Amino acid sequence: MSGTRPGRPVTHHGRVRLEPITWDRLADLLAERLLDLEPGDKPGDGSPWPRVAFDGAPAARPGDLAQRVHEALRLRGRPSLVVGTEGFLRPASVRLEHGHRDVEAYYDGWLDTGALWREVFGPLEPGGDGRVLPDLWDSGTDRATRSPYVRLPPGGLLLLHGPLLLRHWFPFDLTVHLLLSPGALRRRTPEADLWTLPAFERYHAETDPAGTADVLVRADDPRHPAWSG
Repeated sequence: MSGTRPGRPVTHHGRVRLEPITWDRLADLLAERLLDLEPGDKPGDGSPWPRVAFDGAPAARPGDLAQRVHEALRLRGRPSLVVGTEGFLRPASVRLEHGHRDVEAYYDGWLDTGALWREVFGPLEPGGDGRVLPDLWDSGTDRATRSPYVRLPPGGLLLLHGPLLLRHWFPFDLTVHLLLSPGALRRRTPEADLWTLPAFERYHAETDPAGTADVLVRADDPRHPAWSG
């Protein structure tokens, strides 16, 4: 299905054709696509909980799209849980061991992947109980959040959002990458966080999220996204 508005040009990213769309329409179409995901669509997996990645730099606001899709799924009667990787960062003593602006640490060491496997992906494996911890650590207070577990019923969807997601071996059933051009990424990143930009350059060079994601969303202009359909 197309969400193209008449009169707005179709663009391309490499060989990928991108059509203009509104955020609301995009959320609706993604929700419809997710409703068609069958448990165990991935070969050899068999999990009854589809797991979806919303990958993008913080400036691309992947969490906003995840929330829109969550609401679109709710209106269609399908439960889902939005989880942000910012709730699974390591304690400051580990993240900032080599300084507050260490690009290598940001790329490789900030995200507590072990906690994500244990508290989010593990309970959603075949035979799991569906009890997911929505967040573990508050990086602002540098303390545990003590949030209660949430039980996701079979058929419910995990909507995980955050940066640099596709470089890990997480068992996603569908991946969405929100793409910003280098210029847009620089313009929309707060000055205090500009030091992280080399990590995203490395990510695109090593992982090619725009080429490997199932769905590509170009978000250079936050008012006028475009997607690969």
